[in-house]
Amino acid sequence: MTYEIVRGLHILAVIAWMAGLLFLPRLYAYDAEQADKAEPLRSEMQTLLRLWQIRLLRIIINPAMILSLVFGCWLLWIRSGDGADWSVVHQPWMVAKLAGVLALLGWHGFLAAERRRIEAGISIRSGRFWRMTNEIPFVIAIVMVLSVTTEWTLG
Repeated sequence: MTYEIVRGLHILAVIAWMAGLLFLPRLYAYDAEQADKAEPLRSEMQTLLRLWQIRLLRIIINPAMILSLVFGCWLLWIRSGDGADWSVVHQPWMVAKLAGVLALLGWHGFLAAERRRIEAGISIRSGRFWRMTNEIPFVIAIVMVLSVTTEWTLG
């Protein structure tokens, strides 16, 4: 019973984290495209977009990431027999999942650092860049979900 509840909470937290990781680059694209607009509309829109960026990171993405990691670690603990057998982390499907977690954490860190560059006015990324990279978290999620749901092994 505990495993199912923790797994459900983990899935919900991951959904929120993914939603934020997919939406934030779109806000960055809109922000980058404001450079071509005339004042004062540009600065008003950039102020609003930057407020949304900060709120999305602080209120949704960061807490959802933390909860995803907490529930994920809890699931690993339960799956290991309360720490007795950690062989599950050596299974190919779990290695793929953990590699995906590291990739999502890296993307999350990149997005957070970029928000600071945007705020400082030193970002060099274009709207086109953000649109082209927007689906990176989803591609990573496809690999993670398929590895976990199939629990594929070698041989």
